[in-house]
Amino acid sequence: MNPEHQHSSNKLYKFFIYLLLITLAVVIIVPVGWAFLASIKQDVEFYGSPWALPEGFHLQNFADAWQKAKMGSYMLNSVVTTAIALVLLLVIALPAAYVLARYKFRSSSFWNMLFMAGLFININYIVVPIFLMLNNGDKSLRSLLGQPFLLNNLFILALVYAAMALPFTIYLLSGYFKTLPKEYEEAASVDGAGYFRTMVQVIMPMAKPSIVTVILFNFLSFWNEYIISMTLLTKPGLRTLPVGLMNLMAAQKSAVQYGQMYAGLVLVMLPTLILYMLVQKKLTQGMTMGGLKG
Repeated sequence: MNPEHQHSSNKLYKFFIYLLLITLAVVIIVPVGWAFLASIKQDVEFYGSPWALPEGFHLQNFADAWQKAKMGSYMLNSVVTTAIALVLLLVIALPAAYVLARYKFRSSSFWNMLFMAGLFININYIVVPIFLMLNNGDKSLRSLLGQPFLLNNLFILALVYAAMALPFTIYLLSGYFKTLPKEYEEAASVDGAGYFRTMVQVIMPMAKPSIVTVILFNFLSFWNEYIISMTLLTKPGLRTLPVGLMNLMAAQKSAVQYGQMYAGLVLVMLPTLILYMLVQKKLTQGMTMGGLKG
């Protein structure tokens, strides 16, 4: 091929790539920016042009969303549930992924296949069986203890979240662990370190980018989850942030209080955006250094 023709083809290819990336950025940034601007508008401003800049900073929308719409209580429920789910997930997934990736034993192929099969299960399709199972369990507990325990329980919801995320998390972490040289474990063994100490003090620090990636992905999944939370938590005081936001949006549309509605939307988005900005570098390392290669 003519070098000059090849050079022009490369330039054209780069042009389309940059055009696609810019288009994607605009598609993502414009709605997010518009939501932030709408959250500081007064309700009367929504009757004009939707693209008009706010006349001032009407921060009362956030106070109303936080207190009157109980978004503060919903956020606390989401923080507690997400934190418990992440801790449970890491405590279970890290040792499991390490063992499956670094050691061969009689049933290792079976466990690998089992977790791989879990990747093809969509949790939204089995919400009803999970609800019926927990409801039947509550009936038994009510007859034994006099009160239910499994439904309307943030810890049980966090447990379901952790179980839901186990297959993908183990798959990603084990793929990363397989890329690490075995010489590190051999050196730790020579120094007298056991399996657990080697995992905690040698392997986990090296796998920090992959662990951060797992935490971010699952934080986004748990924080924004709606269907399971709505099904397993029926008491209004136990609602998580996405469920509370949907109820707020339904209520505020009929009350024509759009500023408060968008303020609630920003409260849901803000923790996710802040976390992503804090761990962006580690996330990129986790994606490129082998976490998804396995």
